[in-house]
Amino acid sequence: MSFIEPGLFDMIVRLRGRGISDNNVLRAMELVKRSNYVPDDLVPESYDERPLPIPCGQTLQSPMTTAILCQALDVRLEHKVLLIGAGSGYSSAVLAKMCRRVYGVERYNTLVEYAGTRLQKQAAKVVLRHGDGRLGWRGQAPFERIIITADVRVIPTALQNQLAPGGLIVAVIDGTLTSAQFDGKKLKETQILPLELSTIEAGKSKSM
Repeated sequence: MSFIEPGLFDMIVRLRGRGISDNNVLRAMELVKRSNYVPDDLVPESYDERPLPIPCGQTLQSPMTTAILCQALDVRLEHKVLLIGAGSGYSSAVLAKMCRRVYGVERYNTLVEYAGTRLQKQAAKVVLRHGDGRLGWRGQAPFERIIITADVRVIPTALQNQLAPGGLIVAVIDGTLTSAQFDGKKLKETQILPLELSTIEAGKSKSM
């Protein structure tokens, strides 16, 4: 029997108690140790219900926020997922337990290296690239699922164009978690709940 960190077990119980009902999400978060994706000095706080700082002035979202986003995405094993804002690699690793493969775009090269090292150690089914997330990853399109881990005013057109028919984009639009289903012609947006994320940043960083 594999060892489950005490904090990890408590986190899963907490998430279930607060309304996370998708067993695929709960199982994925149980399989991925959050402690592998936080800076070494913050390992004791890995499973606290709060965001944690990571390099480049960015943050690792709280466990509840990660769970809410993943649950809204409704991922299946056959899906190819595009994640905008790879950060520490934690969300990518969780999603990789639920789908065929994750493609992550991150604007900070330092974080591409940070996340890549950790994901490689865990043999996660994730491919990362350094770039402007608003442009997506055209060479790997189409995607059945796209998730934007930042607040946007509108869903970028480039991302809409990379979604497979019947696919789904999940994003926070002006402070509201929103799912947008693509019927082959247009997106139909459904508001889910208020959620705070940092605003998406334009461009890609060459200096960090």
